[in-house]
Amino acid sequence: MASSQTKDSVHPGTPGPEKTFFGHPRGLATLFMTEMWERFSYYGMRALLPLYLVAPSGLHMNAATATAIYSVYVSLVYLLALPGGWFADRVLGPRKTVAVSAFIIMLGHLTLALPFSGTFFAGLGLVAIGSGLLKANISTMVGHLYDGPDDPRRDGGFTIFYIGINLGAFIAPLAIGTVGENFGWHRGFALAALGMALGLVQYLLGGRHLSERSKVVPTPLSAAEKVSLLRKAAFWAALAIVFYAIVGFSGVYTLNWLLVPITLLGLIIPVLVIARIKRDKELDRTEQSRMTAYIWFFVAAAVFWMIYDQGGSTLSIFADASAKNTVFGWNFPVSWYQSVNPVLIMALAPVFAWLWLALNRRGKEPSTAVKFASGLILVGASFFLFLAPLSIAGGGHKAAALWLVAIYFVQTVGELTLSPVGLSVTTKMAPAKYASQMMGVWFLAVTAGDATTGLLSLAGVDLNKTGIVALEAVLAVIAGVAVWMYRNKVKQLMGDVR
Repeated sequence: MASSQTKDSVHPGTPGPEKTFFGHPRGLATLFMTEMWERFSYYGMRALLPLYLVAPSGLHMNAATATAIYSVYVSLVYLLALPGGWFADRVLGPRKTVAVSAFIIMLGHLTLALPFSGTFFAGLGLVAIGSGLLKANISTMVGHLYDGPDDPRRDGGFTIFYIGINLGAFIAPLAIGTVGENFGWHRGFALAALGMALGLVQYLLGGRHLSERSKVVPTPLSAAEKVSLLRKAAFWAALAIVFYAIVGFSGVYTLNWLLVPITLLGLIIPVLVIARIKRDKELDRTEQSRMTAYIWFFVAAAVFWMIYDQGGSTLSIFADASAKNTVFGWNFPVSWYQSVNPVLIMALAPVFAWLWLALNRRGKEPSTAVKFASGLILVGASFFLFLAPLSIAGGGHKAAALWLVAIYFVQTVGELTLSPVGLSVTTKMAPAKYASQMMGVWFLAVTAGDATTGLLSLAGVDLNKTGIVALEAVLAVIAGVAVWMYRNKVKQLMGDVR
């Protein structure tokens, strides 16, 4: 954890007044609160989303359609992180982009709060666009607060920032979920809008504590590039409008006309992006080798997130229909399950950080490939565990809430062996030419995983069936074993990266 020392001359040029935030630049408090409120709004709405989609008082959809919409929405958020980074680099700069994105998110939640089904998907789209813009840039601004990568406070600062993410994610289902399920879905969405509004206000008020670097547009578009970009955007927008107008007026339009193209993009774009980087002739032999190794990690991560993110859709829908959502005889809202993961993250992350250091000192820390293999096997094990409550429900009984808590626990342990490690190895293995883009590439693994779930649901696959859950569990374990078996080959391809 970060120290409580005050700012001194050892760190010249650090923005903000003499007052610090747990020994860190005062701007960290601004970004901490912005991210906390953004995650509050995002995870609160996400906890309500599948329940609202299937509820008779909501949109009353079947489970497969609800899972497809949820998966497409999540994949779109992470897909848009890549152009979100580009937009800040070429158009507005990180600081203005985050302000604009927070406003778009707030507007999206307000649109969801309207009691009309016709505005629902517009609201989802606005939240996805805003979240993609913000996610790509706010972490960059945290880095701007420090004197380069060697500043000893940097890792502690990101640790505090990470706590803000999980604090918002923990509180959100308890607050927004309770309001949405007990007092009306749209009031829950309105509370998410209020949370983002609070985040935006304090971001604007605390902007003076941020680094001046966050105002800079690193590689601004030239006048000719702006004209070209506007023409291309207008062309594709007009094409989409004409296409969907024809489909709509012909009477054949269904929701799949919107969901299927987005889902396919979620699978195709990650492949195209990685293929483009891999084919780049400017990469030297070492960088090419590292990218080959990185493909292993990317595919493994996509399989992991395909299963893991069903904790918010498949498991939530199961809990709503087939679980005893009680503690000591007291009923709690289904959305509260979504607070289990963030509280476990906050409890277990320091334990894992200590464990890796302790093993490293003894020369026994597992390699990146072994950590990834462990994450895959654990997420597979979580779905093998899911077979028990499915069997109980299949026998006409309600499954105990502790079954679901146990599933989330196993998934969280798997997340801690894969997700932070993936973020770290992405920065280490990124080719110099693509250093700033590779974090967006890592997020595309989430896009690919969720898009796969969405495609299965759109194909009519019921992801709450025992056979499908078992198949996904086996797939994850096989993928984990494959990564473990080829760990030495992957390690060789990574070169001197550890």
